[in-house]
Amino acid sequence: MIKKAVIAPLCVAVLSAHAQSGVLPLDSVQRLQEVVVVSDSRQSVIPSQQLQGDELRRLNSLSVADALRFFAGVQLKDYGGVGGIKTVNIRSMGTNHVGVFYDGIQLSNAQNGQVDLGMFSLDNMQAISLYNGQKSQIFQSAKDFNSAGSIYMWTRRPEFTPGETFHVKATLKGGSFDLVNPALLIELKLSDKVKASFSGEWVSSSGKYKFRYRRKAVMTDEIMYDTTAVRQNGDIRATRMEAALFGDISGGKWMLKAYNYTSERGVPGAIVNNVWRRGERIWDNNSFVQGSIEKDFGKKYHARLAAKYAYYLTKYVNRDTTVMAIDNVYRQQEFYLSTSHLYNITPFWDVSAAYDVQWNKMNADMYGFVYPTRWHHFASVATALRLGRLKMQGSVVFNYVRDRVRLAASPGDKTVWTPAFFVSYAPFRDAGFSIRGFVKRSFRMPTFNDLYYAEMGNSQLRPEYTNQYDIGLAYKSRTRRGFLTEWAVQVDGYYNTVHDKIVAYPKGAQFRWTMLNLGRVHIKGIDATASLTVNPVRELFITTRLQYTYQEAMDVTNPSDTYYRDQIPYIPWHSGSAAVQAVWRSWNLNYSFIYTGERYNQQENIVYNHTQPWYTSDLSLSKEFSWSRYTARVQLEVNNLFSQDYDVILNYPMPKRNYRVTLTFEI
Repeated sequence: MIKKAVIAPLCVAVLSAHAQSGVLPLDSVQRLQEVVVVSDSRQSVIPSQQLQGDELRRLNSLSVADALRFFAGVQLKDYGGVGGIKTVNIRSMGTNHVGVFYDGIQLSNAQNGQVDLGMFSLDNMQAISLYNGQKSQIFQSAKDFNSAGSIYMWTRRPEFTPGETFHVKATLKGGSFDLVNPALLIELKLSDKVKASFSGEWVSSSGKYKFRYRRKAVMTDEIMYDTTAVRQNGDIRATRMEAALFGDISGGKWMLKAYNYTSERGVPGAIVNNVWRRGERIWDNNSFVQGSIEKDFGKKYHARLAAKYAYYLTKYVNRDTTVMAIDNVYRQQEFYLSTSHLYNITPFWDVSAAYDVQWNKMNADMYGFVYPTRWHHFASVATALRLGRLKMQGSVVFNYVRDRVRLAASPGDKTVWTPAFFVSYAPFRDAGFSIRGFVKRSFRMPTFNDLYYAEMGNSQLRPEYTNQYDIGLAYKSRTRRGFLTEWAVQVDGYYNTVHDKIVAYPKGAQFRWTMLNLGRVHIKGIDATASLTVNPVRELFITTRLQYTYQEAMDVTNPSDTYYRDQIPYIPWHSGSAAVQAVWRSWNLNYSFIYTGERYNQQENIVYNHTQPWYTSDLSLSKEFSWSRYTARVQLEVNNLFSQDYDVILNYPMPKRNYRVTLTFEI
């Protein structure tokens, strides 16, 4: 049954298309696309996976995390509902190895190393890009070189035609689970060189959705539980506000942005042994101010300066009467400064250097807390060389980390060198075809929780290292007329290793755990993406994106372990997605399909830990109305069209069929 449901949408996807650019009239989405370009495109060696503009808007996605499901090689952990925590993992290397960048500056969480992508809306998002290894452009901060994989989120930058001085975009979403989500975007032209924007939204949802809870005895197939219930404690009330200034200077540009996100939400717990309710709640108040300035000094020398200050407050309360009551407040502060420099030695040879410094401090009202402070220095040098159809890039990053704590002995300082090399070659005159590959070593520092969490931390932990090897090919057609307007294919094979993986390990009595460098994981995989655009009749364009991922991620820590060379938890061997979009005049029809194959929820690959495959289908229809300077849009969405029962994480049931209506008005 599952096989038939999977094959049908994938066959449909192969027949349609991606990339309307070049076949549709110029519109606001294409005009704003310039924001995504952060340096000379000739420098790019490994292309990114990207969603932007109208394509991003039509994917039935409420948050950034939802949109990332359509990228190859990505595993999303989703605990269910609008307010459920959502984190991402690239090529099975772990969430902490993913760098998440917001308008060019990295988001970080020194406490646990994870960024909840559910906090970031698509309302004012212009583009989302995913890079394996690193963004292969050398004019960037030292931190950009440091991650094993990177996600870049670019928000909308104001652009005005002659005579325009402001834009207003108002959006209202409503739907299942008592969802109410109004948003407002205002853009102002303060002068010929200065523009401003304000974006704000409010999200409210009860998080109550029906789900089926059905469990069988593994050996006898006897039904233990089979009932329909309503998800509890998944409510959320959240507010996001952003204000930004954008300016142009002679030979450069600058940006200043302030961001605040506040929320109160329940933490929907695992459904175990017919227990439906939990007493956990989280309050977040996250704020940051960041800015950057870029300038060209002549034709050869280019410089960039960026800075950020962030303050994160999290309150966690657990009123579950079956466990010890918890009421803790965590406060994090971060200061970050980066300076980057690029010099064009010749028209085909560039070099760059960058230095970053980051300071983190954490406080908590917990007994025995050690109040850690961390200074992290990054320094990078890189070079890019273009010899005809051959492109090469190399980089080296030096990391120096110094932690200081109170009430305990401070750990030793850590120094790490991480090199990378990227190459791309176009063997034919047709530049649409290329072969590429890269080798990279990267690491991630243990988080404050890993090192200092009471009764569990280990201040002597070593960094966790990854080695990445990738080879692939890509082709993008140059056709712009006739029935077939454009098509593209990318295929990558890769081999990754993770050494000194940080794991929680029981020590002494079973209720006492400690963090140790015990883990080793070897990962083999294939990522494949395809896109196709057809124009079967006048004014009708059909666009498809198709992606498939195969991964074998084995635990090779200890041959004596019962799970030695077993697939690591929650990594499917097969996964994929398809999105088909049809555009006719002012009508848009979008169908998207996501499939995740069988996997295991624990380290041992035994029948007790087996998790069934799941798939979902989403459908949306929208209509635009335009008159004078005004544009209105109505979109109807049906998510989980066939009302599938599934868990992304075991015992965290996802919503069945649900609906959403979006009304948008723009000036």
